[in-house]
Amino acid sequence: MRYVALFALLLGSPLAMASTECTTADRSTWQNPEQFQEKLKEQGYQISKFKITEGNCYEIYGFDKDKRKVEIYHDPVSGKAIKTEIED
Repeated sequence: MRYVALFALLLGSPLAMASTECTTADRSTWQNPEQFQEKLKEQGYQISKFKITEGNCYEIYGFDKDKRKVEIYHDPVSGKAIKTEIED
């Protein structure tokens, strides 16, 4: 019974939750980070913070063209948004 309880606690912990993974592609196939950010800026995004995550994502924090606060994880190869969080 103790093992079941321990297992349940681990599943509920933040450490047990998987992070967003965007790609397993070799970094040589990724878009240039600076050029990628420039493309987003051309689309109206204001980037406050840009980073590469442990899950191999380009992650941005900032504002979209409608001035909504966003956090977006992008596949660095395709540029596709994998996960988007918008705060109205």
